[in-house]
Amino acid sequence: MRARLHIVSPKRNKRLQTGWEGFFPYYAGFPELFVREILDSAKLERDAVILDPWNGSGTTTYTASMLGYKACGIDLNPVMIIVARARLLPHSEADHLRPLAATILSHAHSSPPTIASDDPLLNWFEPEAASFVRGIEQNIRRSLIGSMTKSPDGVNLDKISGTAATLYVALFGACRKLVAPFRSSNPTWLRVPKADDDRVRASQFEIARQFGNNVRGMSEALAAKRDADLIEDAPRPGECKISLLDTTTMALRQESVDMVLTSPPYCTRIDYTAATRIELALLGPLLQTGARALGRQMIGSTQVPTDEIAVDPKWGRSCRRFLATLKAHPSKASGGYYYRTHLDYFEKMSRSIERLVTALKPDGQAIFVVQDSYYKDIHNDLPRIIGEMGIKHGLKLKRREDFHLRSMSDINRGRLTYARPSGATESVLCFVK
Repeated sequence: MRARLHIVSPKRNKRLQTGWEGFFPYYAGFPELFVREILDSAKLERDAVILDPWNGSGTTTYTASMLGYKACGIDLNPVMIIVARARLLPHSEADHLRPLAATILSHAHSSPPTIASDDPLLNWFEPEAASFVRGIEQNIRRSLIGSMTKSPDGVNLDKISGTAATLYVALFGACRKLVAPFRSSNPTWLRVPKADDDRVRASQFEIARQFGNNVRGMSEALAAKRDADLIEDAPRPGECKISLLDTTTMALRQESVDMVLTSPPYCTRIDYTAATRIELALLGPLLQTGARALGRQMIGSTQVPTDEIAVDPKWGRSCRRFLATLKAHPSKASGGYYYRTHLDYFEKMSRSIERLVTALKPDGQAIFVVQDSYYKDIHNDLPRIIGEMGIKHGLKLKRREDFHLRSMSDINRGRLTYARPSGATESVLCFVK
């Protein structure tokens, strides 16, 4: 008999984001407690494989690994690969971080590079500040990314060390704080300054201080976590693999996964590359794909698809009804731009689910955290749509738990133009193959 899963709210609680977890506050994730409660109650075999195909900052893979399971995480955004790998850094590395950071800063101070005129860091920083930030990044790269990580096609982010990833995350955090004037009211959006905006003029001392503080904090948090785990007799961490892949084309081994535990991208036109603009700028020398091309690949892309997309019966009745209503909406561009970007979202989601079902073992479970939204005054009941889509692809929907929460759309003044309720429903959908 299958154990009944214990499902708590998937909403992130900032009060719980302390210690080691507090260094990975990237948007659109659920808390460690949510993952832990599900995995503890699932009564899985110790060699079970847990997959998160939209792994983000790595909450699923980190928690599953800490509980002793085999974990696999997939993401298309290179920034999230770095963040998820940093999160897995072993306790044994806690004492190495500060000396490494001191050496990297010393080299950056002694020989800051001449920054290229097209370096994306210049979007936010004055040349002197951008040059020093690039110098820190360059020295992380030179010191910690070796021949096993590099290939003729560039840097293989799937193989970057946890130590290198952690120092990159410390630099991410420093830059995010320095460019805070360019944040908008939407926490997922970092704007690119206009030509006449003042860029950040931070001194080398201030940049080094921010980076050093982050490294020190991460070192102390990791050491504290080590001591806590020793007291609690935590299990030995399980094997974990983090991969840079596109869920619409990924080739997963058939019937290899015991549980999928994930939160797919929201259907709210969040530009996930815009949410990590400064990090992508930092990683520029390591990347093979530019931010715009990467954004086009994302599920939920705000760019109009280049190919014509036809509505597929496998998307389900609710999805087809929503799309027809959206297309007929009288507001500007509803039948054009917005209709086509929604087609792109559902087409990519359907292809991804199809591949996940193939990877699931018979009787395997898939837990999706899905949030509804509104297009103008049209309810986009994404939990129902994903539920029907999963069924169409061969899953059985066994349970749904709903949680009401505040929505990002509540801060948008435009929502007042249309009659619709505030907040959003975040649903936990429990499927079985």
